[in-house]
Parts: sequence; structure tokens; C-alpha cells
Amino acid sequence: MENAQYLNANASAPNDANSLEASWHKVRSKLKNEVGEVEYRTWLRQIVLGPLEEGELTLYLPTRFLRDWVRSQYEERLQTLWRSERNDVEGVELQVKRGLPEISPAEDLEEELNADTESSTAPSASPLNEIKNDLAVPLDPRFTFDSFVVGKPNEFAYACARRVAEKPSSPGFNPLFLYGGVGLGKTHLMHAIGSELTKTGHVSVAYMSAEKFMYRFIGAIRSQSTMEFKEQLRSVDVLMIDDLQFLIGKDNTQEEFFHTFNALVDAGRQIIVSADKSPSDLSGLEDRLRTRLGCGMVADIHATTFELRISILEAKAKASGTHVPEKVLEYLAHKITTNVRELEGALNRLIAHADLVGRPVTLDTTQDVLKDMLKAHDRRVTIEEIQRKVAEHWNIRLTDMSSARRARAVARPRQVAMFLAKQLTSRSLPEIGRKFGNRDHTTVMHAVSRVAELMEQDTSFAEDVELLRRMLEG
Repeated sequence: MENAQYLNANASAPNDANSLEASWHKVRSKLKNEVGEVEYRTWLRQIVLGPLEEGELTLYLPTRFLRDWVRSQYEERLQTLWRSERNDVEGVELQVKRGLPEISPAEDLEEELNADTESSTAPSASPLNEIKNDLAVPLDPRFTFDSFVVGKPNEFAYACARRVAEKPSSPGFNPLFLYGGVGLGKTHLMHAIGSELTKTGHVSVAYMSAEKFMYRFIGAIRSQSTMEFKEQLRSVDVLMIDDLQFLIGKDNTQEEFFHTFNALVDAGRQIIVSADKSPSDLSGLEDRLRTRLGCGMVADIHATTFELRISILEAKAKASGTHVPEKVLEYLAHKITTNVRELEGALNRLIAHADLVGRPVTLDTTQDVLKDMLKAHDRRVTIEEIQRKVAEHWNIRLTDMSSARRARAVARPRQVAMFLAKQLTSRSLPEIGRKFGNRDHTTVMHAVSRVAELMEQDTSFAEDVELLRRMLEG
């Protein structure tokens, strides 16, 4: 069954028609229909079914490269398909299992191309012959402009994407180059542009990752269909290439992309590219390609702010229909700061857990359900970090932590920061006092006792302090 044998016959599974094997067969069929035969046979048919234990389903792949690739490109979809298929699957974990049959993926194709591009004469019998029927991957209907949460870090990139979607090939916007860190929304904006342009039915859009571009190009060479590949690619109205940094070091593929780029721009077609760095910082790309990429509109998506992360979580929680307390959203927004994709994944896990076990989402369940994810974000707590978090929470200036101001709006947060410094660090009272404007250790003692007293008297205040402690402690 295409390497899909169940490796753990002793794992718990229902003894009926909806067995793990039957479910896997349905999931694989849906995947194949979604991604196409070529892509499925190259990347996904090597997945081997593993055990289902305590709601966690394990899927195996023969190499770390394949595992990482499938995880980055298909893990979310695998999670969704399995959960829709079986109520007892809470999550899917991709692992490497040595000794499984391995089919050489696209990672090795560039080396083969360097060795035999000129000498290859016979068509290959591999599924790469089907390249001409699988030019671009489908656009994700979830990624639209309406579902994109806009904030200061991404508002310029969003505006540029909107402009290109409304008027492709506008002067100064071709190519459109989007760059930023992982999980900040580059792919979302590209899919949104594609979805907007294809609404009319009069615009042809090809979207693919840089790796898939390489894979399709080399497949065309092997099958002696390079002219057909070039004609098809250069006939589209809009070409979108995601994660261009993958082409670094792939000289032959860069060469083909450069010529495709020129042909499309000269013909007045729109090109949209994304990468993790700006064109000038992508060392390893040919200078002529880097120059052409930078000649249009370059838009940076900055790291998210706390406000933007809260807005994203609120929008996702509202769309899910599950009540998630505001303090839980604040906790997640403080703890997971670098990757929106991971932030949304954390919220999805909480919502799925609440739905499956029938319990409300609380701070306690959040820490329990997400303990593995939160652990990765743990770090040593410093007094400076405590001061910054407390100042942000009560919307005061960081300098107020060490100032002489005694207004309650400033003094109370300062006392909370001292209290947390005593609770979460190993610093002595005099050391803590020095960090708060050279205050005496007795001042710190008073702050600690006063905050403890207020926490017993005021439930809301106690929740605020507890939220801050959890965010800082993890």
C-alpha cells in the first residue's frame, strides 16, 4: 500500500471499518487529489503510518530532509485531514525512521543536473515526466485579504499586495518583492493576491515555491520537455515564487529563473517573489538577478508587535466560535513572539483540546496543553525583562520603574515589578532596589508585602499579577 504499512500493530485502534489503516487510506486519497499525482508521488507517498497513542498520531519519513520539508509544507493540512477523519486524533507528529525505503527528493536534483544536463538524452521513467501537467500548486482559499490581520509591522506590505492585486504590472510594482522572517505572512499575502486576481477568471496565475520551480525545471530537462515547460511558464499573467532563498547555490536553476523573469517582465506580466531577506542581503544569488529583483517594489514585513499578535489571536478565536479568555490571548501573545504561524498553531491546539475534552480554555489548561511549545520559549528571567513586561501591561514608561514619581498609576506597577523580581530571580533585596532607581531594600520589602496583601483583597489585581508571572516564568 505504497509504503503505508502500519508499523505498530499493538497500538490502540478501533476494530471496525474506520480503522487507522482505513483512515490513512482516505487521508492519502484526499492529499493526492489536492496536490496532484506528481507532487504526491515525490514527497508524500514516502510517509509511513505509525502508532496512535493518547491522541498523538506518529507518521514516519526516511530522512530528516523529507521530514522537515513535509513538516513545513503539509503538516497543517495533515493535522486537519486526520482530525476531520477521526475524533481520537488530537495531533500529528512527523518523525524520522531510519531504514525506510527512500526515493531521492528534489534536494539532490541540482547536483544531478550539474552532472548531466548536457548529456541527458533519454526521457526519464520517473514521475517527473508528468511535470507539464502540474505547473503550479493550488491557492489556499483560507489566505485572503479579508483574513489577513493588518498592523504597523505589515501594513506597507499589505498595501503593496493590494495594489498589485488591483492593478498588476503597475509601474514601480513589478516585481513585487516581499521579505521577512518565518511565519510573518508572506505566503498569506501571495495567496491573497492570487485569489483576488483569479476571481474574474481572466488572469492566469502560477504560484510555486522556489524548490518546486527547481524540481519542475529539472524534471522538464530529464523528460526532454524544456521548451514546453518554458512556454507554459512564460505564458502566465502572474508568476509567484515563494522562498526564493532556496535557489542560493543552485546556479542552473537561477539561470533559468533569470531568463523567465526577464521574459515575463518584458512581456508586461507581473512577478511576485518572497524571501527571508531583502534582495541586497541574499548573498549567493547572482548579481544580475539580485539587481533585477530590487528594481521593483521591495516591502518588508517586520516582526510582530504585541498589539498585532493580540489582534491576530482575537480574529482567529472569533472565527473558531470558541470562547478564549482575554488573559489567555495576552499570555500567548507575550510568550510566542517570533512566529505568527506558531502562534496560530498554539491557539488551534487549545481550541481543539477544548472541543475534544469539553473543558473551557483557562490559563492552567493553556500551560498544560502547550507545555512542549512554551518550553521552547522559556528563558532566564531578568529584572530588566520584568520591568519591561510590567510597564507594557500597565502602559507606563519603562523609565518610570526607576523614577521618583509616586503617583499610584506608576507606584503600583513598580511595586508589582519588585514583587515579581523577588519571586522570579535570585537577586537579593538590595540588588533589586538598585535596579529600581537605587531604592533601599526596605522599600522593596514594603512593595513585596503590599502586593501580596492586595492580591488577597482584589481578585482582578491578583489575576493581573499571576498573568505576568506566568508570562515571565513560562
